[in-house]
Amino acid sequence: MEHQLIQKNNRQVAIWLFIGVAMIMVQVLLGGITRLTESGLSITEWKPITGALPPLNEQAWQGAFDKYKLTDQFKYVHAGFSLHDFKFIFFWEWFHRLWARWMGMVFLIGFVYFLFQKKFNQPMIRPMMVLFVLGALQGAIGWIMVQSGLVPEKYFVGHVELATHFIAAMGLLAYTYWFALKLLIPSSAPIFHRPLHRLLMQLLLLLILQLSYGAFMAGLKAGQSAPTWPSINGYLIPPSISELTPFYKNLLNNNITIQFIHRGLAYLILIVTVIWWIKAADIKNNKLFSAFKNAYLIIIVLQVVLGVITVLNAAKPTALVWLGTLHQFTGMLTLVALVSLLYLIRRRPIAA
Repeated sequence: MEHQLIQKNNRQVAIWLFIGVAMIMVQVLLGGITRLTESGLSITEWKPITGALPPLNEQAWQGAFDKYKLTDQFKYVHAGFSLHDFKFIFFWEWFHRLWARWMGMVFLIGFVYFLFQKKFNQPMIRPMMVLFVLGALQGAIGWIMVQSGLVPEKYFVGHVELATHFIAAMGLLAYTYWFALKLLIPSSAPIFHRPLHRLLMQLLLLLILQLSYGAFMAGLKAGQSAPTWPSINGYLIPPSISELTPFYKNLLNNNITIQFIHRGLAYLILIVTVIWWIKAADIKNNKLFSAFKNAYLIIIVLQVVLGVITVLNAAKPTALVWLGTLHQFTGMLTLVALVSLLYLIRRRPIAA
């Protein structure tokens, strides 16, 4: 009877965490749209309480617009903006921040409810504390990122800060999802297979690097530098990938080098995934593992195809917003599928 009660409580907490996972994914997508529509610097202040409401009259709108006019982004990129144009970019940044507030409320209200209903057990306490720390850290990184674009001679947020914000969000997503899986999937479900686990860990490292370079691509608008495929502006290996000195600067600041690395990582991840998928055929009669295994391969192929289509449309602003956002979404699905497989495939037997 007690075991059934624990299972019921775990299932309810897991559902709450899965709702959080979905909200995090929406938040990341809103962040992508905010970046691709160049909206991130439209709100120059951080007001946790009063900032939840947009300007409520024309005077307030004009005041917000006047503050935006002080940024170098307005002076050198959007100098021709009308108040109507400003309202458009303001909406995406405001909604991005509002969704973060909603997400925080969902986590906080759920936490208080489950705490008073005594749904939490001792093993949940530490992961729950880590979850809230990661959430708070993500908010702090987000504001640091915005501030990176509100300094003289900066027209957009820094691409390194953008990548840090994005990877932190992916860490929060993966941790929340893993926590939910731990509560929902029986401890007897994971499989012991060291070689497959090792290959999955290598794929995870490659994916983290790839996601980082995807953020660099978005932050620097690197796709517009070479909207061609399969070549990069007619080259297999563009000569300009080493034009900055010292060479390491190309890895962070050269648009062509960043796109070359991003493409190369995509091909490498696809090849390693196919190799892993073939090796994983050794595991039979496990429907849950087979479902995630096949889903992961399908998502990787889809992600590569979407990447190609996105690059080819990089010079078309409207198409880039929606294709880039979809590409980002499949990137998150890739992470979710990979985390699922890492949960199911372990390098050592699970302790009884």
